[in-house]
Amino acid sequence: MVVFEKAGKHNTEEALQVARKAVEERGLRHVVVASTFGTTGLKAAKLFQDLDVNLVVVTHNVGFREPGILEMSPETRKEIENLGGRVYTGTMVFRNIGTAIRELVHYSQPDLIAHTLRMFGQGMKVCVEIVAMACDAGLIPPEDVVAVAGTARGADTVALIRAMPSNKLFHIKIREILAKPRDW
Repeated sequence: MVVFEKAGKHNTEEALQVARKAVEERGLRHVVVASTFGTTGLKAAKLFQDLDVNLVVVTHNVGFREPGILEMSPETRKEIENLGGRVYTGTMVFRNIGTAIRELVHYSQPDLIAHTLRMFGQGMKVCVEIVAMACDAGLIPPEDVVAVAGTARGADTVALIRAMPSNKLFHIKIREILAKPRDW
């Protein structure tokens, strides 16, 4: 396992290389990458374009920060797709209705799950979430995949995860943590 001393986007290239190495060495066919603005997704698309791999780049939902606005530009999305990646924009598993409930009563079950996963780092929570989202959308099958995510911007976490849809959340298995920050 690669351990980064500090969390953050400065780990992106190395985290993506860890993911590529896992795909090559293990014969994996699916990679799921979190990307808010598309920077990490575009780097992943360029890195994986020569491999026969299903790259799914997962964005925030439309309206995450501001109603009606998607943070990834249409141009960046098109560039990722032109390199063979697929971009998925959908409701975040641990955020949607639970966030609305939290605003009323300061607690929700999805919050509890998200906070528990954050004990391994923000990126681990996002890895599990994007795998469930991509599986919900039918973009990846319920099998072992490589997930790449990070803390705020960029990538600093890589995990081998047995994918399942969100309604089967507790059947998702974090098989291996391939890279993560020591402190996040």
